[in-house]
Amino acid sequence: MKFLLFGHDTIECAYYLAALSDCSLDFTRLAVEKESLRLAKIRHPKAIKLGSETFLLASHGTGSGYPFLIENEAFSIQFGEFNKPNFFVTYRSFALWQYGASALHRRFLDWAASVGYTTFMPERLSRVDFTFDYQIPAIDFNEDNFVSATTKDKQFRKNRKVQTFGFGEGDVVLRVYNKVDEIQEKSAKTWFFDLWQCSENVWRIEWQIRKAWLRTFGIQTFADMEERQGDLLRVLVHDHTTLRIQTDDSNRSRWPVHPVWADLQARVRQMAGLGVVRELDTLALLEERETRMAISVYGYLKRLGAIHGIKRKTPEIGFDESFALLRKKLDRIHDDLTWETDVRRRYDEMRLGQW
Repeated sequence: MKFLLFGHDTIECAYYLAALSDCSLDFTRLAVEKESLRLAKIRHPKAIKLGSETFLLASHGTGSGYPFLIENEAFSIQFGEFNKPNFFVTYRSFALWQYGASALHRRFLDWAASVGYTTFMPERLSRVDFTFDYQIPAIDFNEDNFVSATTKDKQFRKNRKVQTFGFGEGDVVLRVYNKVDEIQEKSAKTWFFDLWQCSENVWRIEWQIRKAWLRTFGIQTFADMEERQGDLLRVLVHDHTTLRIQTDDSNRSRWPVHPVWADLQARVRQMAGLGVVRELDTLALLEERETRMAISVYGYLKRLGAIHGIKRKTPEIGFDESFALLRKKLDRIHDDLTWETDVRRRYDEMRLGQW
């Protein structure tokens, strides 16, 4: 068992901002831009510059009642002129691990100032995900090893192997899951491999904490979280749920604490010494993405060769011949104008966080 990382994977926060006399955020212009996208039936968001940041403007509002949604690689911002709170921010996982929560909070406030807004009430955190990552070569526990105060639990398996243990619902949810499987099957956050310095057998202990529990421990602002998150986590890892080693004792609370959980409890006791954020290699991330795309194209090239072989009634179709056939097909459908427009759109999307 090896401890790898502690950090925040998702943070949601409401902001109460007041417009100054030099406010440059033009809601009428934004409404026109959004409506133009909708009427043109353009599915993709539009890149726009607002103050110190560049965003992708969505053609729609949000399900929570905000008329505008803008996003980039650091945060997703829902906002409206007459909403209260008028700004609601979700900080992205990639940015949180690269820069840290406090730096991103300052970055948002700097952006708000750049468009002529200032705070008139402190921010209010509404969700924080606390995560601890461990490399565990082979798990020696199952759902019965967890002793939890929750009444609801769930388990997900694939090929008869457990991938996720879940406990609780609503304001406090604990998930213990195979993070490598989740990356490969769902999130594609392969940049975690660089942070961990490994790419297999990583299990994540993740607490998703919402407003009611945050308020119980006096956590409303980012300063509160930095000061009091240890108090919250100590209750969670000792009283809410623990991982135990099964014995013959009928009282499960007397079972010995599992070494993974003992290490977790020790680290929570020393919270002031955790939270180091390592810098991510963005260039290496792009190289990895190119390699994945090349593998996909190579697979299609084999299929194209097989189709050509069926036409010729022979399986003897070489790589060069298939590649030449692909180039011929591409030359037929290529259009200089749409190529330039579509590449520019994808460039903006990827540069602003939509990988």
